[in-house]
Amino acid sequence: MNKKVHVGIVGATGAVGATLLTILKERRFPIASLRCIASARSQGKRIMFDGREIEVEDLASASFKGIDIAFFSAGAERSKVYAPKAAGEGAVVIDNSSAFRMDPAVPLVVPEVNPHAAYAHKGIIANPNCSTIQMVVALKPLYDAAGIVRIVVSSYQSVSGAGAKAVYQLEQEIKGLAAHFHEGAWQIDTDIEELLGKIYEANKSETVFPYPICSNLIPHIGSFQGEDDYTQEELKMVYETKKIMEDDSIQVSATCVRVPVFWAHSETVNIQTRKPLAADRARAILAQAPGVELVDTPKDRVYPLPLFAGGRDPVYVGRIRRDPSIQNGLNLWVVADNLRKGAALNAIQIAELLLKR
Repeated sequence: MNKKVHVGIVGATGAVGATLLTILKERRFPIASLRCIASARSQGKRIMFDGREIEVEDLASASFKGIDIAFFSAGAERSKVYAPKAAGEGAVVIDNSSAFRMDPAVPLVVPEVNPHAAYAHKGIIANPNCSTIQMVVALKPLYDAAGIVRIVVSSYQSVSGAGAKAVYQLEQEIKGLAAHFHEGAWQIDTDIEELLGKIYEANKSETVFPYPICSNLIPHIGSFQGEDDYTQEELKMVYETKKIMEDDSIQVSATCVRVPVFWAHSETVNIQTRKPLAADRARAILAQAPGVELVDTPKDRVYPLPLFAGGRDPVYVGRIRRDPSIQNGLNLWVVADNLRKGAALNAIQIAELLLKR
């Protein structure tokens, strides 16, 4: 990648925007110039990048002329308005929102899975949902080896996937709960539900979830859809998986749960393959798979943990074992940093694909 390109980041002041900046520097992405763009309330803020200050521009008035690659991470509604504008002014947009993911004219790309799709873009490339990305990175090598008939996935998604306010909500609830524990004892001196309810109400303007998330699990990410009451997040995993894997015959069922973890998403993934695939063979395949790190020595208590995945790039896979309840069944445990591989890193890898051409 000798050619240097002019880069714009829309949503530069958000969590994904900050992670984009970090990874661009880490990977020595060939930047000729960098512009940081966000909503009007962030206009004029200054962001440090590689030893220099960059003033944040207002998206509403920003021109994209002269930008080669524009990373968008400012939400679906803004992407619907401004991504076509940026593409019309000559930028290739890599969009991290849900705005264009299921548009048949827009490629939905995970470089380890369907890199060829990126080259068919018409100015906009969609970055998949974080939970979908880590799952398909783990499953594509197994799909290539034995085919996949069915996927049943349950996700355990960290609060950072819901933004800075969600991280703050968990932080405040943990602090409030910790203040009521007796030193050296597991007992708490008040009713936990009542206490967390009070903390929740006191910080309601800064909360994201419909309930306290500390000491809790919330089986609800995105709005409920249709007669079957699957959530938006669950349906994203269904339809995005089919599009990325380029196989509409794969049956997918998802349950997405928000958990009191700050960073990194975890997933239990149960698959039924078309051809027999032994667990040992699956381990050998995944040990060589791009973007995957095999962590699977359960007898030594070695398996993927969100605690260790945060701040790292690989998709970690472990707990690989036969599912004796169905023919050709396998279980896997998949963990990845949702802000890195689940968002910013995947977008940058797409840009790197484009630069190879």
